[in-house]
Formats: sequence, C-alpha cells, structure tokens
Amino acid sequence: MELTLVVLIIVVGLTFDFTNGFHDAANAIATSISTRALTPRVALVMAAVMNFFGAFLGTGVAETVGSGIIGAPEDTSGLLLVLCALLGAIGWNVFTWWRGLPTSSSHALIGGLVGAALAASASVHWSGIVDKVILPMLLSPLVGVLLGYALHTAILWIFRRATPRRTVRRFRMAQTVSAAAMGLGHGLQDAQKTMGVIVLALVTAGWQDDFSVPTWVIAAVAAAMAAGTYSGGRRIITTLGRRIVHLDPPRGFAAETAAATVLYTTAFLVKAPISTTQTITAAILGAGATRRASAVRWQVARSIVTAWVLTFFGAGVPAAAIYLVLHHLTGA
Repeated sequence: MELTLVVLIIVVGLTFDFTNGFHDAANAIATSISTRALTPRVALVMAAVMNFFGAFLGTGVAETVGSGIIGAPEDTSGLLLVLCALLGAIGWNVFTWWRGLPTSSSHALIGGLVGAALAASASVHWSGIVDKVILPMLLSPLVGVLLGYALHTAILWIFRRATPRRTVRRFRMAQTVSAAAMGLGHGLQDAQKTMGVIVLALVTAGWQDDFSVPTWVIAAVAAAMAAGTYSGGRRIITTLGRRIVHLDPPRGFAAETAAATVLYTTAFLVKAPISTTQTITAAILGAGATRRASAVRWQVARSIVTAWVLTFFGAGVPAAAIYLVLHHLTGA
C-alpha cells in the first residue's frame, strides 16, 4: 500500500507539474507573442527550454514547501493527504485553464495541502504560511506593479528623443532576453513546488530523513514542466497578452524584466513560493498604466483578482473532500 501510494504521488505530482507548465506557459511568453517579438512556436520552445534549466538553479523553495507548510503524519494517511492535495490542485488548474483565467498554480498546490491537512486533522504551520505564502502573495504583485510602472517610465524618459520605429524594433529584440529570463524564473520558482511535495511524500514514507531534493526528482520535474509548457496554454496567453492592456515591445520588456526580477529575488533571498502568474500580471498592469489608467481593462483585472482569492478554496475544498472519501474507503 505504501509503495503504491508513493509511486502514485510521484505520477500525480508530475501530472500536476505538467498542468502547471501548460497553465503558466503564458507567464513567460504572452507579452512577447502579443507584441510580435516572438512567434508562438519559437516562444513556446524557448519557454520550455528555459523552464527545464531553471528547475536546476535551486531547491530553497522546494524545502520551504516540503517542510514549512504542513506536518504530514508519517504513515499511510500522510501519503493519502499529499495525494489528495495534488488532485485538488490539478482540478483547479484544469478548471481555470478551461476558463482562461491566469490563476496561481503555486497557491492552488498550497491550498490543496492545507485543505487536505485540515481534513486529516494534521498540523498546519500557520506561521510559515503567513511568512512564506500570505505576505509574499500580497507583496509580490505590489512590487510587480510598481517596478513595471517605474521601468517603463524610465524607458520613456531615456528614449524620449529616439525614433519610435527604431525603438520598437530594438525592444522587440530585447524581449527575447526578457522572455528568456521569465522562462528561467518560472522554472526556478514553480518547478520547486512539485519537488517539495514529492520530497514530502518520500519523508512521510520514511524513504529519506531530510527535505533535500534528490537529483532524479529535479530532472523528472524539470522534464514534466518543460513538456507542459511546450504544449501551450493559448487561452491564458490571450488573457495576459491582449485582454488586460494593449502592449507594445517597450511595455512588454518592462513587464517581463520587472516580473523576472521579483522571481529571482524571492527564490534566492527569501525562498518563498510566490506566484509567477500574479507577478507578471501585476507587472503588465504597472507597465500598461504608464499610458493612462483607462488603458487598462480593469474589469478583466478584477476577474483575475477574484480568481486569485478563490484559488485557496478552489483547490483546498476539493482536496479535503477527496481525502475524506478516500480515507473512508481505504481506512488509511
């Protein structure tokens, strides 16, 4: 039973990572596609490659997710808890992808963990959730908005006497670099969350003593995310790239650069599992607002914020329900 659950968790975890890839592919490439800096095929290939290599850049966030969110019981019920958390997060990812809403796969996973843990009467590290999830969740979009606005304002001032056509052409080229940086940052941040859950299952089963991430876990998660990213996510690409605000190459470059800066800072310095979706969306809003506030389609932005708020419940409630059903059926 234990071996079966661990193998199932690994398979389902990689499935979640795949859905994370196609759900969040837009994070890295939506702006570059909408500004025509990159074609969709080239952008997807580049994002997939950068996601893969980004997964190998660190494990600090993985250790936070594995040990800092919940305390899973070290028996079969703990493994069942982890499995149900993944199922709840996958369900929410698929639903929001179908609706074209760029919600956070990271917060869906954490919501699933908390929901399943509460249903299992397992311990929840609320202080860790406040410090490593809630505060970064609130601060990263705020920093993204301000940084996106500030960067594009600086670009407008620096290139105020330049020929518009030449400036646009240069920033189309520059967006190749900023989009690659976003892809690398997305792999660095989001791949680690799945690593953390798989390691949590290994520790719960007693297969390893600490929350260090084995190389085979990193490689498997990196490959699954890259495959998911390459498969697309065009619904969300449309929402991020066109429905929030009309982007030109300078604004796209500013948004991607601002978001990538936040991703690297939180991954390496804070080791907090922030949402790449929230960060890039906020940066797009900030860069777009330099034209005028009315240029931003705030109704679309409000629907995205509503989906963010609902993410914890949208993943946590199903995870809890699945746990209660499976616990009753298996007696685990």
